[in-house]
Amino acid sequence: MVYIQDKSSERLRKIYRLNKQGNQTDLIQSTEYDPRTRPWYKAAIQAGKPTWSPIYLFTATPELGITPVVPIYNPNGGLKGVLAIDLTLSQIRDFLRNLKISRSGQAFIIERSGDIVASSTNELPFVTSKEKRERRKAVNSTNTLIRGTALYLQKQFRTFDKINSNQQFIFDLDGKRQFLQVTAMQDGRGLDWLMVVVIPEVDFMERINANTRSTILLCLAALILATVLGILTARSITRPILRLSAASWTLAKQAATSDITNTKLEQKVVMQGAKELRILAQAFNHMAQKLRESFTDLAAANQELEQRVLARTADLNEANQEITHLNQRLKSENLRMKAELDVTRQLQQMILPKQEELSQIPKLEIAGFMEPAAEVGGDYYDVLTHNGLVKIGIGDVTGHGLESGVLMIMVQTAVRTLLANNETDPTNFLNVLNQVIYDNVQRMNSDKNLSLSLLDYKEGILSLSGQHEEMIVVRSGGQVERIDTIDLGFPIGLEADISDFVAQIEVQLKPGDVVALYTDGITEAENQLGLRYGIEQLCEIVSDNWQQSAEEIRKAVIEDVRRHIGKQKVYDDITLLILKQK
Repeated sequence: MVYIQDKSSERLRKIYRLNKQGNQTDLIQSTEYDPRTRPWYKAAIQAGKPTWSPIYLFTATPELGITPVVPIYNPNGGLKGVLAIDLTLSQIRDFLRNLKISRSGQAFIIERSGDIVASSTNELPFVTSKEKRERRKAVNSTNTLIRGTALYLQKQFRTFDKINSNQQFIFDLDGKRQFLQVTAMQDGRGLDWLMVVVIPEVDFMERINANTRSTILLCLAALILATVLGILTARSITRPILRLSAASWTLAKQAATSDITNTKLEQKVVMQGAKELRILAQAFNHMAQKLRESFTDLAAANQELEQRVLARTADLNEANQEITHLNQRLKSENLRMKAELDVTRQLQQMILPKQEELSQIPKLEIAGFMEPAAEVGGDYYDVLTHNGLVKIGIGDVTGHGLESGVLMIMVQTAVRTLLANNETDPTNFLNVLNQVIYDNVQRMNSDKNLSLSLLDYKEGILSLSGQHEEMIVVRSGGQVERIDTIDLGFPIGLEADISDFVAQIEVQLKPGDVVALYTDGITEAENQLGLRYGIEQLCEIVSDNWQQSAEEIRKAVIEDVRRHIGKQKVYDDITLLILKQK
């Protein structure tokens, strides 16, 4: 059939039957229909390009569906028409039901709102109440597996909008493990769905358990057969062997109670029967002869061994004394190293800006946090004031420990010295700082370097230079801006001259705007599943709390990072600096 509506039919839509050649034949039906009022037509006009309509109720067949549409324009930009293809949700459901997943596994598709598009079950994607069809939420599905999976994803991500990549999970549902894969389907033309496949662990284990039972039964059968054959075979050969065993036992008692020169050890054993047993008897007689010779050699060897044991015991006593002396020296050295680390850590904490200093800075709220991963950290942050200018620095030395901590203290001292010398040009400031650190690193014969960003604040203008992590700016109202610093500088201490790499940008701050500076110890913090905290989560927490004070924002971020890490070991220093325009 073909549906036709044009100027000649006005508001009537005519339905014709087609023959095998695709030509119109009989008129089947003529109904009033205005496509311009339909959701698919409106979606095409609004987008002005190929797109998808929202899910809506069809008129020809009263069921839910979705329509891909393409608006067609003439060379002058005038609309000529809209090309559309109807796709019902039942067709998508039939496709999912034909997928071979597992005995009880399910596949379903949901929108970002959580509404079901289609599933591999018989469940309809809508509910009917008071002669009205409403979309069914996945968390309200009548299918236990689909409902449990949707509730787990909602708990894991809070909202379905946060699922932007393919991810796999394992979770428990009614005490049984489930394997879950979620795939974000985005075609760039308005289609934004989540495809979910969930398979119970029991579907995998049934075949494995069956194979295990079969293997056990076959092993038991083989064991019984081997036992019967072994008994029959043993009976045929044990009788002559028992005679040989009796002779061996007699020989053993004689050897245990006789002098090594006793001639009874030279007794002979005569064996009648199979050729193999006669050979065994000859071997036994030969063994008895060799036994007398072995006793003589053993006495000489025992005497020599006693002499060696005495010599080795003296050597071991001497080595033990030396080890004891070395252990004492090592203990003293460890105590000294621990004391040095404690002093360095205390120095780091002493040079950090105090809260009373930060509270005296006009027009800015500032809150900072630094927690090293080891005894001594390699992160750096500082807030300094000089002649009405606020100088803010944040950096991250490669690695952590004593060497990184010392380099951090060098950077802090050099920044204060340059600021006290009234150096304001960002290129000169960073280049001189880099030369000092580079010379010291070479002198230390170290491979350490650091990323460093410096910010100058004055009268609501924030000037940023130096290469470090992104700077996050959350405007009043919660809008997030991310400023990349990759082209604003070069790692400090890696090259002797970095003046060609230094650049500067300015950011205007308005009342209520928030700036977040951080080190990668936050964004790369991992939980027990190996998932990183990520800059997106950091931006979200700052945006959600922008109306709070700088100290409350800092507290919210650190608490969220600790919640993400859980019981996982912290591998890198964690540093955070929050600025808020008053």
